[in-house]
Amino acid sequence: MADEKKEPWLNYLALTTIIFAVAATLSTFKGGGYSTRSMLSQEQASNKWSYFQSKSLKLYLYETQKDVMELDTKRIPKTDAATLEAYQKKMADYEQSIKRYEKEKADIQNDAKNFEALRDEAQKHSQAFGMAVIFLQISILLASIGALIKRKYLWYLAMGVGVVGLFYFLNGFLLFL
Repeated sequence: MADEKKEPWLNYLALTTIIFAVAATLSTFKGGGYSTRSMLSQEQASNKWSYFQSKSLKLYLYETQKDVMELDTKRIPKTDAATLEAYQKKMADYEQSIKRYEKEKADIQNDAKNFEALRDEAQKHSQAFGMAVIFLQISILLASIGALIKRKYLWYLAMGVGVVGLFYFLNGFLLFL
């Protein structure tokens, strides 16, 4: 057994397997990071949408109260100027609050959409790294089997699958697909 001469292509097989294993490890690490970023962005977007909803409710209350006061002013006699003036002042305050809540809602909505965009971007990266891991693991498996049974064609097949994995690995960073 010690007399057996090692075939030279097995050295190259070992080298390519190491390259694929390193790329698979990095893909797993980066994919997990992007997955975490995606979940955090989703949570932040959900929080913003909840905040948006609470502002919407407050806005609705101010709009409703203003509408009620506008109807009430029609019942107040013209001779009661002090009451009319108090109602108009209060309605003006409500109008300012309505404008403030509308602006706040727009800002919150913009923030929520930004978090959703971050989530979507992170998901694209994570998916690409996930695909890389799949192909790289298959290539490592094929190379290992090729080394065990000393079949060069399995190494070639492993390299082909590994190149696809490396393609997805690069896509995980650059998103060219």
